[in-house]
Amino acid sequence: MKKILAGLVVALAATVALAAEFADITIPELKAAIAAKSVTLLDANGTDSWQAGHIPGAVDFSAQKEKLAELLPADKGALIVAYCGGPKCGAYKAAAAAATKLGYTNVKHLSAGIHGWKDAGEATEKGQ
Repeated sequence: MKKILAGLVVALAATVALAAEFADITIPELKAAIAAKSVTLLDANGTDSWQAGHIPGAVDFSAQKEKLAELLPADKGALIVAYCGGPKCGAYKAAAAAATKLGYTNVKHLSAGIHGWKDAGEATEKGQ
């Protein structure tokens, strides 16, 4: 029984550590960053979803991941926000990890995702 409990504690700690890897950003905070033109958005929902509607200005991570270094700002401390569908979606992690691997230190996660953005009545744009 002790081994089972110990295993559960280790698994829970690993889950919490992974979840905390990227700080969350709220919709109002993101809106302020967009208004200030101080954020680069990475949409990790896939190209079909990005084409159908994404947060204005967001990069289609699926289609652009090979060119990501060219698309991100030169300032490694710049705000980068990755998002996917919503709170239960984990696809954002690939985009956030890719930015981190390139040396970016201010990478955040919009846990509300595109669904939360739309539910809040925020505008989207279609892909070109």
